Amino acid sequence: MANKSVFAAAMGRLLPRTDVRNREGAPAFAYDARHKLAQLAVTGTFNAGFYAQAQEQLGDAFEVCEGVSPEFLGQAAVYARKSGHMKDMPAFMLAVLSRRDSALFARAFGRVVDNGRMLRTFVQIMRSGQTGRKSLGARPKAMVQRWLNEASDAQLLHASVGNDPSLADVIKMVHPKPKDKNREAFFAWLIGKPCDIALLPQAVQDFIRFKETRKGGLPDVPFQMLTALELNKHQWRDIALNGGWHMMRMNLNTFVRHGVFEDVGVTRAIADRLRDVEAIRKARVFPYQLMSALTALDGEAPTIIREALHDAMEIAVSNVPVIDGSVAVCPDVSGSMCSPVTGFRRGSTSVVRCVDVAGLVTAAMLRRNPDCQVLPFEHDVRSVRLEARDTVASNAERLASIGGGGTNCSAPLARLNRDGKAPDLVLLVSDNQSWIDAGNSRWNDGTETLRQWEILKRRNPKARMVCIDIAPYGTTQAQEREDILNVGGFSDNVFDVITAFANGNMSADHWVGQIEGVEI
Repeated sequence: MANKSVFAAAMGRLLPRTDVRNREGAPAFAYDARHKLAQLAVTGTFNAGFYAQAQEQLGDAFEVCEGVSPEFLGQAAVYARKSGHMKDMPAFMLAVLSRRDSALFARAFGRVVDNGRMLRTFVQIMRSGQTGRKSLGARPKAMVQRWLNEASDAQLLHASVGNDPSLADVIKMVHPKPKDKNREAFFAWLIGKPCDIALLPQAVQDFIRFKETRKGGLPDVPFQMLTALELNKHQWRDIALNGGWHMMRMNLNTFVRHGVFEDVGVTRAIADRLRDVEAIRKARVFPYQLMSALTALDGEAPTIIREALHDAMEIAVSNVPVIDGSVAVCPDVSGSMCSPVTGFRRGSTSVVRCVDVAGLVTAAMLRRNPDCQVLPFEHDVRSVRLEARDTVASNAERLASIGGGGTNCSAPLARLNRDGKAPDLVLLVSDNQSWIDAGNSRWNDGTETLRQWEILKRRNPKARMVCIDIAPYGTTQAQEREDILNVGGFSDNVFDVITAFANGNMSADHWVGQIEGVEI
């Protein structure tokens, strides 16, 4: 038998050389500008993470936005909003684009700014001066004016909820020319000026009347406009039944406090709405948002509500692929994964952590592929017993409860190699900041993750690996090539990409290619 250590060293010399150090100072591969922007587009939140402060994320985002073509910047902004369901990052990219290419900006504007909250976020970012200008400028101002005039009455009413800036601030800033007398009256009411009430939308007239008398049915306005008023149980039940899907999900504990669930019929109706397939898909809900609702649900909430959230979770991950072949899923359960998935922000930090998202991806894959092997890792692979027939949320919770040590992305691959296994598809879900195994790799001489992958490939040349990156740090342990795909994000859209890659229907750089295919 030939000396294995000699041949292992020879293989190492053939590996691509690393070109950067990650946040732990270990060898890694840097994404190119387009891929880094794609990663930021679907994972960046401008909140502090485990390895990066909010201002550092902002600097990285601005630098990479400047380093790609205006066309790709616009495409990434649209992709982040439409496929990644992000908010702050697409608005930021749109703001940068407004300075770099005003024509492309105008074409992308309506696809990124698709509701009042996005409009206010865009204006806030523009006014901050962080994108190279401190005022809106002629073209952005015209696009905001256009949105204000073309928005429906309901869209404007919903946009009026929120501050910093408020919709009134935006209207005062851009001075839109009303398209008719009715919109003129509406703008006046929104900024607190006298107006002809008879010209206001019916919902606003109903709200004014209800606010004065507290009589009659609830007006059809955003529930936030009503909650400051003293309402009885029946009125709270009407709010619960008539609100949007996300409002219902986010206010279940509020409904507990106001006695909404004391009515069995109302409780059943809310449960049915929570598990409604079309409502879930229309809401573009993140699976982790459902986990957040389950985690925070008041113990006094009826069991049927908790079960409905579990059902909603199953629906939200229903596009998880059934893989034709063997599968291994490797969730990172190290200490750095315990940071909130959307970062630390005082007063609004998510209770869902990166490790919870990794657990969700793993549990969802296990549910659809019950024979897949699960290899959670930190310093080394950790043991955990999961049942494929358990709910996705329950299995995710079990996975997230273990671990907490340092990051070793090569550990699950090394375990597969020691056991003589070579699955057709390996999914590695991590923040990619591996360092425990750095001593096994010389600087500029590959990574241990890539080295272990090469060993596995000897036993199964057709094997493919997908590295799902859920943090905006810009490096990977496994460089893209025909059998390795790096994809970012924590929306269920990631599963579509996995499906295409696993089936051989896309190349390793096709995630960026998908963004390049966006029409604006």
